[in-house]
Amino acid sequence: MEKPRKSVRRKGQAATIADVAALAKVSPMTVSRVVNGQGKVRDTTRDRVMRAVRELDYTPNLAASSLAAAQHTRIALIYTNPSGAYLRELLVGLLRVASRTAIQLVIDYWDDPSAESERKAARAMARKVDGVILPPPLCDSRVAVNEFTRAGVPVVSIASDRFSEDISCVRIDDFRAGKELAEHLIEQGHTRIGFIRGRPDQNASARRYDGFQAALHDAGIDIDLSLVQQGDYTYRSGLKAAEKLLANRNPPSAIFASNDDMAAAVISVAHRRGLDVPRDLSVVGFDDTSAATTVWPELTTIHQPIASMANAAIEVLLRGIRRKDQSTRVLVDHVVPHRLVERDSVAGPPRRR
Repeated sequence: MEKPRKSVRRKGQAATIADVAALAKVSPMTVSRVVNGQGKVRDTTRDRVMRAVRELDYTPNLAASSLAAAQHTRIALIYTNPSGAYLRELLVGLLRVASRTAIQLVIDYWDDPSAESERKAARAMARKVDGVILPPPLCDSRVAVNEFTRAGVPVVSIASDRFSEDISCVRIDDFRAGKELAEHLIEQGHTRIGFIRGRPDQNASARRYDGFQAALHDAGIDIDLSLVQQGDYTYRSGLKAAEKLLANRNPPSAIFASNDDMAAAVISVAHRRGLDVPRDLSVVGFDDTSAATTVWPELTTIHQPIASMANAAIEVLLRGIRRKDQSTRVLVDHVVPHRLVERDSVAGPPRRR
């Protein structure tokens, strides 16, 4: 990993947009355009700004004034079959905001994944709330998004690429994060790396895999499709995928699981097979939920600030709901900084040692 440059900020001070602008050598307005996903910015400039954002651990306050004006606003969080650890982090962020404002938080569980059921549930919910937050996997439901936007209800998706021009997004750069995590394994000497994909109907899952492939390509490592297994972000799917990967005639020396639940399952299978992690097998996860630190050894993973993303999602919604001019809709693609968290689940491959 590239060592971050030292910041000129005094210790203990929170980074400001001016600090980011100075480090990236751009104007504060350009930083604002990048973090809010508004306006046209060159890719090279965007990359430079996001590097500065990550380096300074900058978290923008998207709508502090809107938070103060949130009285009598009903916002719905709708979820269906997410990771339990992911959902807990999400609720922490939402309840933190709700506790300091007059937001009425409506939490609804959709247990029927069929398109018709989602359509009916969205129509019913649209009559009751002022805004909607859709976390995975509903963040990628075109049916739900279309129903809410048709009813004029603002929607913010969490952890999804922007697949619709009618909604705002709060997310990390899953491609870059997946690439960085794969590069970390390659730097340790691994060339035979297994990959467990997330749900096939989620954009974030595809982007993480794309980043993994890009890292291997850049390192001149051929992708072995026998080392790629499909999961669905559940612990059980991780068990099945890990069994298949480790039963390979030439098994991987490291496994990249697309979330922490599946990575925890990989460690369980490794232990059951008598393998030591990380001496015999390195394992990495993604999200940095509680699952990453409740297994042994603790997981190297990508920290996705889920609670902060939920907080930002409410701020984005409030900004749109409280706009005086409702004739135009301002949509936001807010990319939150992620970071690689190194713990004890990664070492060099056995043959290298």
